[in-house]
Amino acid sequence: MKHVSNYSFCRLCIFFFLLISLFIQGCQQSNSSGVKNADWVEYNGDGARNHFSNLSQINSANLSKLKVAWEYSSGGTDSVRNRSQMQCNPIIIDGILYGVNAATQPFALDAATGKELWKSSLPDVSATISRGLTYYSDSAGARVFFGGGKWIYALDASTGHLITSFGDSGKLDLSIGIKRPQSDEYVSSNTPNTIYKDLLITGARLAETETAMLGDVRAYNVHSGKLVWTFKTIPENKEKGADTWPADARTNIGGANVWAGMAIDRERGIVYAPTGSAAFDFYGGNRKGANLFANCLLALDASTGKLLWYYQFVHHDIWDRDTPCPPNLVTIRVNGKKIDAVVQITKQGTVFVFDRVSGVPVFPIEEKAFAQEAVNGEFPYATQPVPVKPLPFTRQAFTENDFNKLVSNKDSLVAVLKQARTGSPYIPITEKMTIFFPGTDGGAQWGGAAADESGILYVPAKEIPCYTTLLPAIDPYANFSPGEKVYMQHCSSCHGADKKGSHDGTYPALTDADKRLNAQQVFNIIQKGQGRMASFAHLTVEQIVVVRDYLLNKSSTAETFIAKDTRNQIPYRHTGYNRWYSNGYPVNEPPWGTLTAVDLNTGNRKWQVALGEYPELIKKGLPATGTDNYGGPLVTGSGLIFIAATRDEKIRAFNKEDGQILWTAQLPAAGYASPSTYSVKGKQFIVIACGGGKLNTRSGDKYVAFSLTD
Repeated sequence: MKHVSNYSFCRLCIFFFLLISLFIQGCQQSNSSGVKNADWVEYNGDGARNHFSNLSQINSANLSKLKVAWEYSSGGTDSVRNRSQMQCNPIIIDGILYGVNAATQPFALDAATGKELWKSSLPDVSATISRGLTYYSDSAGARVFFGGGKWIYALDASTGHLITSFGDSGKLDLSIGIKRPQSDEYVSSNTPNTIYKDLLITGARLAETETAMLGDVRAYNVHSGKLVWTFKTIPENKEKGADTWPADARTNIGGANVWAGMAIDRERGIVYAPTGSAAFDFYGGNRKGANLFANCLLALDASTGKLLWYYQFVHHDIWDRDTPCPPNLVTIRVNGKKIDAVVQITKQGTVFVFDRVSGVPVFPIEEKAFAQEAVNGEFPYATQPVPVKPLPFTRQAFTENDFNKLVSNKDSLVAVLKQARTGSPYIPITEKMTIFFPGTDGGAQWGGAAADESGILYVPAKEIPCYTTLLPAIDPYANFSPGEKVYMQHCSSCHGADKKGSHDGTYPALTDADKRLNAQQVFNIIQKGQGRMASFAHLTVEQIVVVRDYLLNKSSTAETFIAKDTRNQIPYRHTGYNRWYSNGYPVNEPPWGTLTAVDLNTGNRKWQVALGEYPELIKKGLPATGTDNYGGPLVTGSGLIFIAATRDEKIRAFNKEDGQILWTAQLPAAGYASPSTYSVKGKQFIVIACGGGKLNTRSGDKYVAFSLTD
């Protein structure tokens, strides 16, 4: 045997020591940053829609080093009117980021640098709002699905080109199969669809008037675009649930649509679809009954569309209390028992928790009686479900004690309130001012909630009162010009009878439309829709022309008599989605926006903090009040919650244990979207779409990514 010298032996020891050190260092790097490439593969992270990633490279100890890594100017901004928006939650797969810009153009970037790889201008896309794309791959290649207007497009993931073998030369017409006699033409796939095996499961946004299309849930083959199954959210006569509607409901009533997105349990093959209200939002005299399957969480067999179980959150909804976001799929421990659960948050500020398989409520839910006084012809449901636990994450009633100290005209506001209907949820709307608290769009909104592996739910919400009334629609405009009559019938509920829009800018003023837009632009917006505004293609050309001329302060060029629209059979009109402000701020005591941690294991609130601030109030020494907000949170494995969403144009990092703010950065425009996180070659990024354009804030086109400085 050949002997090894002491010198050689030492060299071997040093060599092996270096190898072991490098191996340990590699393991430590992997543990601190996750895998070399960690993706954000779906809307809100994954099929559970939990906005969660186990990445932990960015943590509370190094947040001071978190800086802008890259910015991407995606284009399409309306910088003149500041009305464009970006609500996209981008997906990141194999180092490529897929997003949508303010002009509803999908694009792909190098996720490490922000360098554009492709951007597509697709045929027939109207300037609607998109919350992102859906990715699918198999041995044949990768494709992304994208909703624009009434179309769902299939694009080659590497080029952005249409895959012409899908549907009709690369796109599906969502209106096919859901039109009904006398319905309008408006349908839009704003929220990313859901993949199960080789199926693309879809919902859609519809109009909220009595002319809305049907809200069926549908599944299409991802390769061919062929329809595979349909679940009818308004049943046919004699089908399950039909006895909760008048006869022939599918012919006469629309809505009950899944506009907010779905969650998917792929292991069990169950898709969870939250449905919205039946149309019209605020009157249901033409749809007496509980109205299944509107306002429900549906558990459907993802392969066939068969109903497995359901739960209805609002019976006979006449308050626009549709479910606002996808549910969360979580695993919790209640009284020592492990439960795979599905959780739905609501505009009302409540949390419903169910066993994911059986649909049995995890915590008690009570059917409570509410006010029944209503307008003639209305039949409110006697009770509504209210969870005993978890506790609500917003206040549930507005009274005169809730006016804030900033209002200068409190006595007059109190006098107004004393004549109004307020003090509890589910008060039927009448000719008297009726208060919604929280408001018509939440409470919870489309951004949804995040959940971590410990069963804690993190919910952004708003607490701003809204009000409206119902007035008879029996020709109150007999002496109006044709254009003003059409405007009052179809436009005033959002833009106001005085054309001044809403106080917070959600619905823009039209008083200066003639200074901003030409005749063709106004005609196109009315006919095709734009942003959150639905298409009014169901109006005749003459109706569109006279209302266009009315908005442009021109003598009408259409002298044709404007006949009554026979599709509008609702005997009432509502007076708008009015957010109640005074002196530039909501009339109620803060907080006006909140972030709440709900322990789903116990049903108790863990903590709640204000989300957002008004800088001018901070300068006066007031604590953070929170603001109106749109967009969801992101929770990471290092115990951080990242969220933008607020009108102050900031993104923040919170400690998930106590809600303490640990880091803040200014954005180029408000991030009314949900952030994503991912890593490329071991480097973690946080990215947010900064589109602004809501709540009287400027519009923007930038995607901003943050990472740790070297």
